[in-house]
Amino acid sequence: MIEIPDPRYTSSARAQANFVLAVQLSFVLVLGISVAYVIDVILPHDLLAWGLSPREPAGLLGVVTAPFLHASLGHLLSNTVPLFVGFSLMFYLFPNASARAALIIYLGSGLLAWLFARQAIHVGASGMVYGVLAFLFVSGLLRRDLRSLGVSLMVAFVYGSIVWGVLPFDTGMSWELHLAGTLMGAGCAVVYRHWDRPPMKRYEWELEQATGEDDLNLFDGAGEVDREEPTGDDDNESRVLPRD
Repeated sequence: MIEIPDPRYTSSARAQANFVLAVQLSFVLVLGISVAYVIDVILPHDLLAWGLSPREPAGLLGVVTAPFLHASLGHLLSNTVPLFVGFSLMFYLFPNASARAALIIYLGSGLLAWLFARQAIHVGASGMVYGVLAFLFVSGLLRRDLRSLGVSLMVAFVYGSIVWGVLPFDTGMSWELHLAGTLMGAGCAVVYRHWDRPPMKRYEWELEQATGEDDLNLFDGAGEVDREEPTGDDDNESRVLPRD
């Protein structure tokens, strides 16, 4: 059953403020990645050497730095656009879960790729992109409220083709980071599936049904009303006096 969030909540000032904050946080993240690319272009030293090098102790630094390093402007744009959209939706719909899931996707995808990826220097925020989109897609399927499911279908429609990026068809890209990010994002969606659930719209017939169920709780197993009979020993008990 697909539930509908209460319009009084989704159109409230708090919800609107959350959306503005989500866009601002996503913009800051994308801006930081873009500034790192500009610095890499300006400096004579190639910062790509600080990327992720699997199973090398020095390569662990790439777990933190790799998402901020990109080989070209096209590489940068292909990551920052879906990252901005995905993080904005993620922070807006699931603010509490996102605070934890974003960090897990960021570090977890790099650590997992460091363990199993092929020997090469892996750079780019694609692991985060795949993680965020996987989180949004799986969250919609699990939560089944209209907003989450709508975003899940949007992700499948707009970015569904990127699923091939988790397979080793194109050796020129880090499919290992893609796969690691997808696993982290999907895992976080499962773990935090009960977080950030908005109040749902309730119809009158649902309220009447709930009231009827409460009334049924008054009956015992024999179908009779289970009420405690007065003992008559309480002097303070109210009594019905005969009328003159």
